[in-house]
Amino acid sequence: MSSAQRAPPRVQPLDLLVVGHTNLDHFFHVRSLPAPDRTVPVLRREIRLGGTAANIARAASRLGVRTGLWSRVGPDFPRSFHEQMRREGVDLSGFEAVTGASSPACFIVESEGGQQFTLIDQGPMASDPGTAIPADFVRRASWIHLTTGDPHYQLRVLEVARKHGKRVAADPAQEIYYRWSGRRLRTLLQGSEILFANHHELAKVCSLLHVRSARDLLPMVPLIIETRGAGGAVAWTRTGSIRSAAVHSSHVAQVTGAGDGFRGGFYAGWLSGLPLQKCLESGTRAAARWRETGDPSRLRPNRKGVRRRVDVPGF
Repeated sequence: MSSAQRAPPRVQPLDLLVVGHTNLDHFFHVRSLPAPDRTVPVLRREIRLGGTAANIARAASRLGVRTGLWSRVGPDFPRSFHEQMRREGVDLSGFEAVTGASSPACFIVESEGGQQFTLIDQGPMASDPGTAIPADFVRRASWIHLTTGDPHYQLRVLEVARKHGKRVAADPAQEIYYRWSGRRLRTLLQGSEILFANHHELAKVCSLLHVRSARDLLPMVPLIIETRGAGGAVAWTRTGSIRSAAVHSSHVAQVTGAGDGFRGGFYAGWLSGLPLQKCLESGTRAAARWRETGDPSRLRPNRKGVRRRVDVPGF
């Protein structure tokens, strides 16, 4: 058979497509954070693969979810990180290296007590100058998780996803503080079925939309997953709320990314068709493991795997 007659390679479906940042995370570990205009010594420093979207995709993939990642980086993005994600099973069909750009980079100063501050260079994720939507990639996925990135672009992805009947989760993360307006946020939530946020981010969402509490957001989005760190997690639904306690970490190796680990764990339960309570517990276990190791490749997959149930519970 000639090459022209060969069947094209079979394109695998995805359970989850995560749209957002893949970063080079520059960590500076210090004993305590400096006061304004003061200097503290760096105990150690390192560069890690990071970014909200990449963290979620890696955690979910490790836990058995067929996961794709859409991000834009620069030609300086380390090949070793690219290969690492491939080995972890993340589909990088939508991963793009933008000529002439520098990869997004976070500069994270973290104290021994877990306090931190962060600076970010958005790189090619800073704005949407007509960036193409990977419609074929979107069509392959059952769920689309929209996290960090230019709100205008995320809303364009939302429009394409809904056009193709995809289910969407909104997760603006830390960018809710400085990239989202109330008008755009309302559009995002009205087109989504789940909102993910930590306690402080959820308060900001309420402030932008001029409502008093998570319950007041439920007419727009039917399920809200709120993470509370040591306080565990809460699921807000139109029929009530469900709570899950945090899982104790034997020690803390890395705080940054634990919330992303939670999301990966949640999806592992959610896409298996587990009850909402069990999905929260799956998320809190993954977050605890992340804190202990700082490495999604060391998350422990469910031995039963993901059953690929798309008709998930909760609505």
